[in-house]
Amino acid sequence: MKRVLVVIDMLNGFLGKGHNLYCGPQGRAIIPFVREKIKEYKESGDPVIFLCDSHDPDDKEFEIFGRHCITGTHEAEIIEELRPLAEGAICLPKKKYFDFFTPELVETLRRLAPEVVELVGVCTNICIFFAAEDLRKRDYKVRVYERGVASFDEQAHRFALDQMRKVLAVEVVSEEPNGSFEDERQRREASAAGRV
Repeated sequence: MKRVLVVIDMLNGFLGKGHNLYCGPQGRAIIPFVREKIKEYKESGDPVIFLCDSHDPDDKEFEIFGRHCITGTHEAEIIEELRPLAEGAICLPKKKYFDFFTPELVETLRRLAPEVVELVGVCTNICIFFAAEDLRKRDYKVRVYERGVASFDEQAHRFALDQMRKVLAVEVVSEEPNGSFEDERQRREASAAGRV
């Protein structure tokens, strides 16, 4: 199966203590899983895309989330634990927590033509959720690894995973993939029909 791994916002601004959007210990806890997932992709020759917050100093998004990840700052850099694995990967800046489909990403996904896009990173209820929504409305199959996503808000993290699963038909994986998208579609139809 042709697949692409998208690593979202594994940056100092989200995973370094003292930063405005620090995801806390739960954010740091996903680093080993994300690292191993990237290694798995690299070893199999499958593409890895890093999507990285990269804001202008006067970005309107700061009215919502405060200043973070300004282009060219330490906050906007990939964390040290993953930086060596970003070599040879596709690294794309993003300016918004929604509307992920920049011309660069559209062209990259068109060229790669994945059957499934897998997502890891932060924050589950913001950038991961909106990336999944953007991908699904463009008919990409999406898989999110629960062990590979986190947020600074645990309740919102859980809610986002549930909404991705139930509303967007994203395959949310607790451990390893345990079913196909067809299986998930059948489970959803059975649930809607009251058979589950």
